Parts: sequence; structure tokens; C-alpha cells
Amino acid sequence: MKKLFQIIFVLFLGILGFSQELTKPIPACDILKKYQNVRDFTISTTQDEIYFTIQNPSEERAVIAVIKKKKKRWSEPEMTSFSGNYRNLEPFLTQDGLRMYFASNRPIDDETTKAKDYDIWYVERKDIKSDWSKPINVGAPVNSDKDEFYPCITANGNLYFTSDAIKTLGKDDILVCKWDGKQYTEPENLGMNINSTGYEFNAFVSPNEEFIIYTCYGRPDGLGSGDLCISYKNNKGNWDEPKNLGVEINSKKMDYCPFYDATTQTLYFTSKRMIVIDKTFTNLKEFETEISSYENGFSRIYKYQIKL
Repeated sequence: MKKLFQIIFVLFLGILGFSQELTKPIPACDILKKYQNVRDFTISTTQDEIYFTIQNPSEERAVIAVIKKKKKRWSEPEMTSFSGNYRNLEPFLTQDGLRMYFASNRPIDDETTKAKDYDIWYVERKDIKSDWSKPINVGAPVNSDKDEFYPCITANGNLYFTSDAIKTLGKDDILVCKWDGKQYTEPENLGMNINSTGYEFNAFVSPNEEFIIYTCYGRPDGLGSGDLCISYKNNKGNWDEPKNLGVEINSKKMDYCPFYDATTQTLYFTSKRMIVIDKTFTNLKEFETEISSYENGFSRIYKYQIKL
């Protein structure tokens, strides 16, 4: 009986250990592991399209790529038709999958080839099998002569984004332009509960605007660099004080670009986390293996199972 109890106890510890392993952020998708510098993530509600950003090591060039699921397998990544020139990044698919917003420093029109400040753009299609249109600039009052980036659209059409425009409290702030059924209203700062005199950026807002996840940079409760925080909207329609998502998700490096998939209760995010092992390498192959690991300080996309 005593031996049986010991076996059961060991099995219980094994199950517990396995559960703990599942709570650690893991690579978002195996097919993306081959890229050293990727970021951003948006997935269709049908779970068969993923858009993300691929960058060069210096992050001066960026393209938006797509993978599609066919017969339960993900396709090889392909560059989207509207990428390939300038910096195109931070894609966000609307719930119907017929419009995708993104940030770009491309010129407003074809009269010049000179890159400009970052604006919010979008492409659209008639159905999910159709090709994307040419990029369309969202225009004023969303865009300005400053930088606007990381768009997120809620179910009622409100557009949340990051900006360093004049309506910020300090550096980068999160703003919203509300959709009144015909046009966007003037940008509104989300206020001191969300923003500060420092940097707040890259916000994902739930479709019903119940919660917001974004990066808080250099705050007293931070783990090091930029941390993912969450704030819920209270009964008065105001955002509560944000809470750090903790060591289970955040690292000592930059954690940013969140996207929450309510269907699978999965948080996707980008991280520059790095595991440094104090060891002596005996040959070059060991060193190459170490620096090419997933958690090597480059931008990588992770996922974490969590109910919000």
C-alpha cells in the first residue's frame, strides 16, 4: 500500500510539473521559428489566416507576411501584395476578415518615393478568397504629421492606436478615435490611468472594449524594460489602474505587441527575452546552438494560454 501511494504521489508530481510547463510562454507557431526577427500577430476568427511582420536585423526594413491553414497544415509564409517597399508592420484583421489595418511610413501618393512619418493604413477585400486592395490611408483626424502606429479596431469601429502627437501626456501614448457611424471623431487620450509622462504603446483592446493590454515602459512595478499590462473598464466606463501581467508572461527584456484570441483564450505577444546560461563552451558548435536558440534576444512571437 505504501509503495502504491509513492507511485501515485510521483505521478501527481509529474502531472503538476507538466501543468507548470504549459504555463510558460512558448513559440507561437513552429513555422515562424526560422525567422530571427519577427513581431506582431493577428489571426482570423476562422483560425486559418495569420499575419505577422518580418524585419531585417537592424529593423530598417519590414514586410507583412501571411500563412494560411489548408487541410490542417500551415502554408509557407508569403509576403503580402502591398508589402515589399518602405516599412509595413503591425497588421490587425477586423473580425469579418475583410479589412486589415497596419502602420507604414510609405508616402501618401505616387508623386514622391520619399518615406514619411508613420500613418495608419488599411487594405480591404470583397471576401476572404479575394486579393487585398491597394493600401488606403485612414487620413485625418487619425493621422497627423507625427507618428501613428499599432492600430486596433473594436466591434463598434473605434480605432485605438499609439501616437506621439500633441495630445500625448509625455512620450508615446495610447489614443482612440471613435467611429460615429460616418466618420472618426477627434483623437482622445485614454487618460492618466493608462498613459503617463513616459512611454505607453502597442495596445490590444478587446472587441467589446472590456479590457486593454498594452506595454508600459520603465514603470516602478516593471521587470526591466517594457512589460505587458492589463486594465479593465469599470462600471462608469473608465479604465481602471493597469496591472502588470507578471513574471509568468513578462521578462526582463522588451515584451510588446499583444493580441488576444478569445476563441482559443490565447495571448500572443512579441518578446526580446533572452536566457543567458553561465557556461564555458568547448567548441564553436555549442556556441552557435546557444546563440541560435529561440530566446536569444531577437524579436520572437510567443503565445500563452490565459482566460481574460
